[in-house]
Amino acid sequence: MNTQSLVSSHTPVPIGSCAHSMWNKVPQITFIFWLIKMMSTTVGETAADCLNFNYKLGLPLTSLIMAVMFLIALRVQLRAARYIPWKYWLTVVFVSILGTLITDNMTDNMGIPLAVSTIGFSIILATVFALWYARERTLSIHHIDSLAREWYYWVAILATFALGTAAGDWFAEGLQLGYQTSTLIFAAAIALIAIAFYALKLNSVLCFWLAYILTRPLGAALGDWLSQPVKNGGLGLGVTSISLLFLAMIIVLVGLESYRAHHSQLER
Repeated sequence: MNTQSLVSSHTPVPIGSCAHSMWNKVPQITFIFWLIKMMSTTVGETAADCLNFNYKLGLPLTSLIMAVMFLIALRVQLRAARYIPWKYWLTVVFVSILGTLITDNMTDNMGIPLAVSTIGFSIILATVFALWYARERTLSIHHIDSLAREWYYWVAILATFALGTAAGDWFAEGLQLGYQTSTLIFAAAIALIAIAFYALKLNSVLCFWLAYILTRPLGAALGDWLSQPVKNGGLGLGVTSISLLFLAMIIVLVGLESYRAHHSQLER
């Protein structure tokens, strides 16, 4: 969805109130944005499994470590005065892993059904959006330019990752559709949103958030499809291999984004 209406400006916003006192803190919505976002969701799924099972850390300890790492990354992101690619995407990767672990804890340790988790996180996300809009009168990602809006943004992002994990696992495992079928279902849903945006001119903010939410279960289902053993319906590539591969691709793309952002600043 790389269109003028979905591209967030990197120029300073007018300073007329405390709600508009910073530069926009999120990246432009380009194909690279969606590519990194999808891969970060896959890394969130496979890295959580890798730390939990391969390194035998267990869900509670893994969750505690990732919660601390996320809070550190979020602090770095919040202290930035403008969008800096590595700070933003580092936070996304950690929130992806944490969102996965939140859902896994609810499913494995608390015995909460995936259908219930999916509905519950949907309600939480809707509540966050309602509070965000009630305070700021906008959900636009073009104007994440105050501390309050940035907090709403990251709480919403965390909710989308937890929701996406629950929905992806529910479709693949709870409904027994399998990882491949679930991946194709979520990919098709995102394609329909893109068609609605380009052909039917559906609201850009609505399309963005719908696509953002659905890329999480897409990444979760894709990660499981690629990494899980063949006997479980996957391709058997392993969580470690997929995590390292996608993480390397994210680093390359974020490096490219950083290079572009640096040259954009020099040209001003």
